[in-house]
Amino acid sequence: MVDNRMRKISFAIGFALMLCVSFAQQITLTKEQIIANTPEWKGERLPDGRPNVPDKILQRLKNVSLEERCGILRNNGYNNQFEGDWTVLKSEVVVVGRALTVQYLPKRPDFDKLIREKGKAEGRIGNFNSWPKDMLKPGDIYVADGYGKIADGTLIGDNLGNSIYAKSKNGVVFYGSLRDAEGLKKIEGFNAWVKGIDPSYIQEMMLGGINVPIRRATVLPGDVVLAKKNGVVFIPAHLVEDLLLNAEFIALRDQFGHQRLREGNTPGQIDQQWNDEIKRDFLSWLDQNPGKLPMGRQELDDYMKKRTW
Repeated sequence: MVDNRMRKISFAIGFALMLCVSFAQQITLTKEQIIANTPEWKGERLPDGRPNVPDKILQRLKNVSLEERCGILRNNGYNNQFEGDWTVLKSEVVVVGRALTVQYLPKRPDFDKLIREKGKAEGRIGNFNSWPKDMLKPGDIYVADGYGKIADGTLIGDNLGNSIYAKSKNGVVFYGSLRDAEGLKKIEGFNAWVKGIDPSYIQEMMLGGINVPIRRATVLPGDVVLAKKNGVVFIPAHLVEDLLLNAEFIALRDQFGHQRLREGNTPGQIDQQWNDEIKRDFLSWLDQNPGKLPMGRQELDDYMKKRTW
């Protein structure tokens, strides 16, 4: 009985070690692993397996407030998708895109050697912090967990920043730091959210993995990133479209409500559950103001049929 139990324990330990070695030799999760980690996404995927939220949806997200987005996520049980307190390179530039996630770790020589050898065998060139750049597609955002390291934790400078923008036409979000801020500011369209800016070079760090789950907020590869001057929200891909319509509807409802309050309606009529008269007035207002609609009218009508006003 004891021998049998010991054999089972030995097998379990051996299997766990085999998994650790197997994962350690992977720089990035496979397409199949990324699909397995994001099963609720039913739409198209990028070649690496990440959810491919359509560009037209991403562009509409730029006009959605962080407060609306975070409130809707919390109502759906997603309470750890926002991170504030950033140093923002250009406060006026909003960035939205699909997350390509990168995990960095404090350097440990044996693991660092293993990762570098694997990268060399795969034909990756340059230092490890540039490897994610070669995987970027237009619309991607390089999102990295640099475990908050500022001095010697600078994940990019202006040379790598230019290369990143050439690949993605987008920005970066680093729970870490960058260098060469003045040069990076000159890249039109590029922006960065970091925890600090430092003149040092990256030291005593190593790559943990690409397209793996990362934190402070919990981010999966393919999540949609909405980055504004007041913070960054990471939206699970399968929730993006419904959350966008919800936020856009709330914005339209607020525009209508504010206008009617200025015209003499009472807060009691607007702030509470709308009666049939207010609903009819709102639908008439939509007909009179088609230019205010960020979505198609049929899309809005279908959405309103499914929700409580």
